Amino acid sequence: MSKVLITETVLRDAHQSLAATRMTTEEMLPILEDMDKVGYHSLEAWGGATFDACLRFLHEDPWMRLRAIKDRVKNTKLQMLFRGQNILGYRHYADDVVEYFVQKSIANGIDIIRIFDALNDPRNLETAIKATIKEGGHVQAAISYTTSPFHTNEGFAQYAKQLEEMGANSICIKDMSGLLKPYEAYRLVKTIKSSVAIPVALHCHYTAGLGSMTLLKAIEAGVDIVDTAISPLAMGTSHTPTESLVATLQDTPYDTGLSLEALDVVAKHFNKIREKYLASGLIDTKVLKVDVNALRYQVPGGMLSNLISQLKLAGKSDKLDDVLEEVANVRADAGYPPLVTPTSQIVGTQAVNNVLFADEGRYSRVTKEFKGLVRGEYGKCPAPISNEFRTKIIGDDETVDYRPADKIAPEIDSLRQRVAPYKEQDEDLLSLALFEQVAIKYFDWRKQQKYKLDSNADASNGIHSI
Repeated sequence: MSKVLITETVLRDAHQSLAATRMTTEEMLPILEDMDKVGYHSLEAWGGATFDACLRFLHEDPWMRLRAIKDRVKNTKLQMLFRGQNILGYRHYADDVVEYFVQKSIANGIDIIRIFDALNDPRNLETAIKATIKEGGHVQAAISYTTSPFHTNEGFAQYAKQLEEMGANSICIKDMSGLLKPYEAYRLVKTIKSSVAIPVALHCHYTAGLGSMTLLKAIEAGVDIVDTAISPLAMGTSHTPTESLVATLQDTPYDTGLSLEALDVVAKHFNKIREKYLASGLIDTKVLKVDVNALRYQVPGGMLSNLISQLKLAGKSDKLDDVLEEVANVRADAGYPPLVTPTSQIVGTQAVNNVLFADEGRYSRVTKEFKGLVRGEYGKCPAPISNEFRTKIIGDDETVDYRPADKIAPEIDSLRQRVAPYKEQDEDLLSLALFEQVAIKYFDWRKQQKYKLDSNADASNGIHSI
């Protein structure tokens, strides 16, 4: 038994889960130095959907955000979430892009890279793990947790051991849908800890109302690190409140050593932000409630809001329950993939199509991405897909039985040419690589802002353009 380490998620996953990743850098900066004094193991501050949201919605450069955070956080490790060969995007990228992204992430301030693959296919983690080791970063290799007839604690432990042998410095059990029940967490942690010699972290959401109990049983089983969120942005589809867990563990062998007074300073800052988000509707009260049906449907919070949005656009909001039932059916047909980006979007959109076009027959309208999942373009699904179903979806197309990225040609040289008209920093190439059209819109906006600033400066100096 030893003290439990805390990873604080408020700068990344907490607002991603509750407020569609809309927290701005400006809202973060005033509290960072106080957060740095708390004594957290790490601050999850980057990666996941933050990169996309910065460019697409906030008119921010995600690289500048990372550097700004690093400037103020001197004593606490910064952590990011990294989707293996998908990096932070929605497709597989060439190895040279993955390697360059890792290099620049660590150079700009990241200490710990939590690397996962939606299908738990270790081939999709190889390049990111090797690159992180090369750059001197900490590899936290993650297991995407799910339940199905094909998933067992022993299987997860074998995967953890494989990740350790690949070079992982720690293992994370990533329960993105809040499916892990307390006693099952105890058994899972015990099984994994008996297989690996490196620290084990647990990331679990509060969606089904189990989060605090699950963390407590995992701690009793010997988990080393847990993810929490400061209370104003905790619970619902987010995480267990940091302060509640710290108070629970005080004066026990697991005492975190964190001060509730120091955490209260952090909470007061984010309470103002919570009130602002509630008033603006950025936090929908639906994401704050307990939804035990998450255990049945395995739908993460972000996926649920996406399904609601798709059905609203189609004028079919009343079909949500049907779609949730169909998500489970589609997942079974496709080999029981864990539902996390990008598989959650792929399975969810196909389920919507199956419900909306049910009169034409199930799978009458199949998305390109779902065909890719069945074909093996994203990696190997956990369970075998029947030949009959595969033929129905992709016909006689060849399947991918090799590491998908093996067939992706190097991309950096081509990206250098495409980014040249916009480039202001080396990292712009990577922004373009992941979200080309979104990045170009941001680069154009950035240029206009710079022009406005220059024009205003000229005017204030008595210089007028003709």
